[in-house]
Amino acid sequence: MRLPEEQARLLRELAACGAALRIDEIAERLQIDQARIAAAAVILRDAGFLRIEEEAYREVAIRPEGRRFAREGFPERKILGALHEAGGSLSLADAARASGLEAKEVGGALRYLAAKAWAAKEGASLRALANDPPPSADELLLAALEPIDRAAEERLRASGVPVEEAFELLKGRASLCEVREKTIRRASLEEAGRAAVEAGIDAAREVNQLTPELIAGGGWRDVTVRPYDVRLPAETIHPGKRHPLQRVLDETRRVYIEMGFEEIVSPLVESAFWDFDVLFQPQDHPAREMQDTFYLERPASIDLPADRGIVDAVRAAHEDGGTTGSIGWQYRWDPAVAQRAVLRTHTTATTVRALAADPIPPRRVFSVGRVFRRETIDYKHLPIFFQVDGIVIDADASFANLLGTLSAFYRKMGFEQFQFRPAFFPYTEPSVEVYIWYEKRKDWVEMGGAGIFRPEVTEPLGCKHPVLAWGLGLERIAMMRYDLADIRDLYMPSVEWLKGVALCQ
Repeated sequence: MRLPEEQARLLRELAACGAALRIDEIAERLQIDQARIAAAAVILRDAGFLRIEEEAYREVAIRPEGRRFAREGFPERKILGALHEAGGSLSLADAARASGLEAKEVGGALRYLAAKAWAAKEGASLRALANDPPPSADELLLAALEPIDRAAEERLRASGVPVEEAFELLKGRASLCEVREKTIRRASLEEAGRAAVEAGIDAAREVNQLTPELIAGGGWRDVTVRPYDVRLPAETIHPGKRHPLQRVLDETRRVYIEMGFEEIVSPLVESAFWDFDVLFQPQDHPAREMQDTFYLERPASIDLPADRGIVDAVRAAHEDGGTTGSIGWQYRWDPAVAQRAVLRTHTTATTVRALAADPIPPRRVFSVGRVFRRETIDYKHLPIFFQVDGIVIDADASFANLLGTLSAFYRKMGFEQFQFRPAFFPYTEPSVEVYIWYEKRKDWVEMGGAGIFRPEVTEPLGCKHPVLAWGLGLERIAMMRYDLADIRDLYMPSVEWLKGVALCQ
């Protein structure tokens, strides 16, 4: 019989031994990589030549912190030594100084001093209870592991280490050692394997591929091409990938561009004029208060636009409605309030700048960017988040067009269950809020607001046509896309979750 060299040597070694051998032991005897011997054993098992038996066991491994404890001594041992040198009693602060420990290390050692009955806390002092006690179980465990790094739990127990007692004392000290579930694999010959060895096995050189030299020289007759078994376990590779939230931002941009929109940008730091006043938000509106808005100290103010016509028109819209047909908010507009510097509270500041720069229809623009609000943090709110804002300037634009545009966007993003609810915003009329059904929470989640800009917004900017406008949150889309229960998981994710996110999701 002719077999690849590693398989032939494995069968011969088992036949010579006459008993079951561990896979790692066979690899050591044959001086062949253990993974290759394991692969050869699986192939021979599937061919009926040998059997593989598995036995689970627990392995205890020391960690770097445990190695330091083993070499330098446990904190409670150092404290006990300091107590004896001081006559048996010290204050907690003096115990820290005398033992060379930080105060938090002394605090952390108190429970272990009590558990081992080495010392007792009396008020703000420590009193020794034991005089040079023998090594505790956890000390014995780390002392046994330190020179060998790791060992089977049974081996430690057989060597006299009180493993169970040590584990009990090490509760709360996971940084010292860890327990891993392991498996021992042993191979032994089946009857077919013995018969094959007795009949004689020829070892053929195994190659990964046929080379020109092997083909031209006829050497291909004397080699075996190594088979590939795609069922064998392999190392999991986690390639680099874009962050899930960034994917949603990129997809949002792509969807709007496909719908014929132009992307625009604007500064993160805005004047209150562009963030609030142009949008017809009164200067005493609650959204402008410190609990909702981040105001800057440097710079504290930003100059109003050089175009005095826009500034005067916005002033008039606020005070008495100006030429818009409105009565305005009936107060005296203060340019100093409009000059206050803020971290933008919405990307509508971006789209309204675009409206002022070019109000001539037809025009469709959108902006994706960070916004800042003093939100109470919970599973769906953060003080910094991403928004997508958009406007459509068109002489024939209607409320139905607005709902259709929003519906098209969410369908392209993969959502089918959404609804629109009436809402109020100072700068749009009529206004709606968009809600998406979130199956994980069994709840409708608000995604943002939309409406048609009021004349008090558009006319001061030189626009005489309907303007559809919306501002939508994007983290919540990512949260639903990746089945997250908490929006914070996008910004503080576990590495394991990031590894598991599909490349193309």
